[in-house]
Amino acid sequence: QVQLVESGGGLVQAGDSLRLACKASGLTFSNAAMGWFRQAPGSAREFVAFINWNGGGTYYRDSVKGRFTISRDNAKNTVGLQMNSLKPEDTAVYYCAARKAYSGSSRDSDYAYWGQGTQVTVSS
Repeated sequence: QVQLVESGGGLVQAGDSLRLACKASGLTFSNAAMGWFRQAPGSAREFVAFINWNGGGTYYRDSVKGRFTISRDNAKNTVGLQMNSLKPEDTAVYYCAARKAYSGSSRDSDYAYWGQGTQVTVSS
């Protein structure tokens, strides 16, 4: 049984930083591309970032480029999302997702497994 468990969310002020973490189990983590998505109230889920199986390739949505950094530790089966210079528009539930492929994707339908999400709230 695959499990993805996110942690690290919280309430912060604009300009602050947060680091999200996702611990995976039940899958061969080093074979899986990983992604972060988010969903704000009343909005569709949207892509945030992905990282390929070996960390050799990453990709971000334009609005987080230069502020967010995705990383992974295959020895610990974890993927992280460092979020700096947070803005109120970053407020959302953030989800970790695993893909049955080496390369990542910005499409949520390409991911087979999902975490339960962690809330990030940025106040102005």
